[in-house]
Amino acid sequence: MSMTAANAIVFGYNRPTPTPNPFRCTMNMQSNSAKAPLNETPRAIFSSTILHTIAYHLETLLLFTWTDYKACLWIWLHLLLCNVSNQCRSKEEDKMNRPWRPVPAGRLTEAQAVQLRWATAGICVAWSATYGFDLVLTTLGLIFTTFMYDEMGLAGHVIGKNFCNIGGYTTFEIGATKIIGSYRDLDLVASLAVTISGILIFTTIQAQDFPDVKGDTALGRITFPIYAPEFSRQFTVLCMIAWSVFLSWFWDIGNGTNFVFVLMGTYVGMRYYEWRTEMDDKKSYLIFNMWLMLAHCLPLHARTNLLAF
Repeated sequence: MSMTAANAIVFGYNRPTPTPNPFRCTMNMQSNSAKAPLNETPRAIFSSTILHTIAYHLETLLLFTWTDYKACLWIWLHLLLCNVSNQCRSKEEDKMNRPWRPVPAGRLTEAQAVQLRWATAGICVAWSATYGFDLVLTTLGLIFTTFMYDEMGLAGHVIGKNFCNIGGYTTFEIGATKIIGSYRDLDLVASLAVTISGILIFTTIQAQDFPDVKGDTALGRITFPIYAPEFSRQFTVLCMIAWSVFLSWFWDIGNGTNFVFVLMGTYVGMRYYEWRTEMDDKKSYLIFNMWLMLAHCLPLHARTNLLAF
């Protein structure tokens, strides 16, 4: 599950009563009604038993999240919208940074990607309309954000890019939370979580720009790491530490969890400051996303007291 799906689960309300499994497994693990053929080897019998056991437990895991599939599908469709919008005109950049993407890999042309981008936007609006007008507004907010980011060029603006990232993250969080929750209106915990998430993204999302300096420079973009190479790293260290301390205090998590979370945030910030090669920045961004996922899980404590240790 992507990070935004985790946000939705954290920000949601009491979960709806799980619906019956629509594809009930018909096999009985303990049944002796079907006897193995006499010529079936012990190895074949053992392999069959293992496969049945794996299938049984995979179904069990699926049942834990069966009521979440609507939110997962909504997130995936909107993520597709964002990614196609972002990649349909970035062939030259992706040749340097991500050559495996569909357009630079030759799977489709830029013109075809643009057509797919707007077709996906229509599909997302139609899908959200099945849930209500509030979800349509959320989707339109994301479409506007991607338009400003990609078509209007805010992706190359040192401040505009961060504002667009706020719109991107928070629309995902609001939409998925509304779908997965028992009620459509966000309560105080959910509203605070989304608001804090937006500010957090605005002040730390430059973490994703450090590995892409080469490609962004080639396209003439001015991201924070390009505009202020040294200060952007210093600022990232300070923000990572400050946010780790603030979020631990705000959500009132336990001392042990507090220590681990602050330590991880400090480590991520110091990585960006001390290790500066492109490969180092890619690894730092991976760890940053792990920290960001944990940061978005902290509101769970306000509902369950789960992180009191």
